[in-house]
Amino acid sequence: MGSAVERTEEHVREYLIYRGFTSTLKHLDSDIKADKEKGFRVDKIIDQLQQFVQNFDLFGLKEYWLYLDRRLFCRLEDVYRSTVNKLRTSLYRYYIINTVQRGNLEKTQEFFQKQALELQGQAEWRDWFILPFIPAPEQNPTFSPYFSRQWADTFLVSLHNFLSVLFQVLPQPVLLSFDAEVQKATSLTEENEQLRQLVFALQTESRDQRDRDEMVHHKLPVYVQNMDRLGDTELDLVSSQRAVSTGTTPSRNFFSTFLPQGRRTPVKPPQITAGTSPGQVAVGRKDPPTIPSKEAVQPKEVKPVSSQASTSEPATSQSQQRIQDHEKERKELFSKPPSQPAAETSSDTPESPSSNNKSCGGESEGGGLSAEQPFIKLSQEEYGEHHSSIMHCRVDCSGRRVASLDVDGVIKVWSFNPIMQTKATIMSKSPLLSLEWATKPDRLLLLGSGVGTVRLYDTDAKKNLYEMNIDETHPRILSLACSPSGSSFVCSAAAVSRSGSSDSVPRLPFPVSGQLLLWDTKTVKQQLQFSLEPEPVAINCTAFNHNGNLLVTGAADGVIRLFDMQRYESAMSWRAHDGEVYSVEFSYDENTVFSIGEDGKFIQWNIHRCGVKQSEQVLPQDATGPFVLSGYSGYKQVQVPRGRLFAFDSEGQHVLTCSSTGGLVYRVNTGEQALDSVLSLGGHKAPVVTVDWCSAVDCGTCLTASMDGKIKLSTLLAQKS
Repeated sequence: MGSAVERTEEHVREYLIYRGFTSTLKHLDSDIKADKEKGFRVDKIIDQLQQFVQNFDLFGLKEYWLYLDRRLFCRLEDVYRSTVNKLRTSLYRYYIINTVQRGNLEKTQEFFQKQALELQGQAEWRDWFILPFIPAPEQNPTFSPYFSRQWADTFLVSLHNFLSVLFQVLPQPVLLSFDAEVQKATSLTEENEQLRQLVFALQTESRDQRDRDEMVHHKLPVYVQNMDRLGDTELDLVSSQRAVSTGTTPSRNFFSTFLPQGRRTPVKPPQITAGTSPGQVAVGRKDPPTIPSKEAVQPKEVKPVSSQASTSEPATSQSQQRIQDHEKERKELFSKPPSQPAAETSSDTPESPSSNNKSCGGESEGGGLSAEQPFIKLSQEEYGEHHSSIMHCRVDCSGRRVASLDVDGVIKVWSFNPIMQTKATIMSKSPLLSLEWATKPDRLLLLGSGVGTVRLYDTDAKKNLYEMNIDETHPRILSLACSPSGSSFVCSAAAVSRSGSSDSVPRLPFPVSGQLLLWDTKTVKQQLQFSLEPEPVAINCTAFNHNGNLLVTGAADGVIRLFDMQRYESAMSWRAHDGEVYSVEFSYDENTVFSIGEDGKFIQWNIHRCGVKQSEQVLPQDATGPFVLSGYSGYKQVQVPRGRLFAFDSEGQHVLTCSSTGGLVYRVNTGEQALDSVLSLGGHKAPVVTVDWCSAVDCGTCLTASMDGKIKLSTLLAQKS
């Protein structure tokens, strides 16, 4: 509901500006600033209550709760009144425990003096009036549970869930449900189109299968039809027995070439009769009946058949056992997550991320509660519309839509609030290498291709608005970044690498030529080309600061360049990594820059002192790439990093990185040890190749995308210390 209110306020503000009602707009802005309901955003309401508790403001706490009671709780049915009273009691106890823990006994006594008339007649408060006079209340059996971190976390989560459900069930004005109705109609239209295409595909598949079956049954022998169900031992048996009957020996390698090893399953040995030849026993083929000769019915001629059958059965059972063992090893390979190597630092080695893996409630695997757990994982959902490895996954500025790009060039635009649904699917004839959301308006999407073009796509209208031809000599659009004002965007174009344009193999050690261009979004024309010293090199990643005055880039030569966007020139540059720079971002206060490079290092740089490190940490390869997905029969897929390898939370105190089993959340430090692992999101069976962290909605949402095409959406609740 909070996002719907925010969008509605934007529409109302846009309408007032259009009509010229400036005074009404001023009153609206002032009322929004003084809004006690915080735009129906649950996290803001809980933050306000916690602020009253931390400041020992008992009067403000009571007044705010009474306001919520008059404004919201009174609309509920009487059956929920007991729940509201329990939450109020827990809130008061939360306040008292905070005063005791912080040693402010004066505020503790003040609470009981002011609330004595209200609480002395309530049974649940009967034992609490003795609390100010107990020397160590945290050790008292009656009060000790309330001093635990687990009780405080449980109370805050319960209050959060209660308010969230309350805002969902309260009657809403028609204006707030407008977006939901539009989304519902759009979803029904898309669903009808998908069902229509599914019916057509099923009809076509059924017709093709019928034609294919007719062709197979009329033209192919039976043993060729059953070839994919035979293992190597059965093929040896077929070859040897057909050699006895026909005098020729088929090549085993010829058959093995066409056998999909993952689909081999054991078959039952055929029934053997006295009139069956060895060749027929092996392949289950029945020849036309012939009149047996006298020699054929003699006992001495039957013995070789029974002898062959006796040797065929152990061979077949041995093959079945071998295939079953092979399938068991294959299942263990894909079901068992690879071990997570510990992150190495330049000074000390912290605990491995797997040892910090927390469950949804903020508890460790052993059931104990971590005192330093900054987040609670409320939920984790999966978006599985992609069928190949993900390259990019970005959420827009408003936090309403996500755009994801896979290696097949398929782009999905989808939403996750209130439900997860696909809004648009973009197919491209040319390979796509990069994408970026426009900032204003946020419905536009920039798409960079491998043939020197950038498209501006409208996700609402589902059509291309413009297609810009960048440079034929530098056709690979590696990175796109839109300025915060939305008036321009930066485009990084690179030449085709000397090893080809494939992104599935590691890059060559020498840098590729490139350009960094500035384009105007409104005129759709190139404004200028930045100077890249000492030589033109491919720029892998770009990022603006909050107002667009600074642009930081990471290049294939390992150099980070900082550009002044008011003068359109390079302010400073320094060699940051041994190898390429894969990902770069500004810090929360924008005094430093973070980067991840090919050397596997996560480094924080001071932009006021060129080339000076503030912290450095070596990350495991599954966090920096190249990413490797190993499969059955020696199959291996390698992917060079293209998307964001790390993303910060709303306050810049925690960072999300990639790993082999899911995203890892670290606490950012200013000392020599740059990162402390605090939470493992998990949920993936393939390496995560790109991440994003959205803080525009009520709870922080982490996006982790992996090489198997799965995208996990983890909702985190920040715990205030």
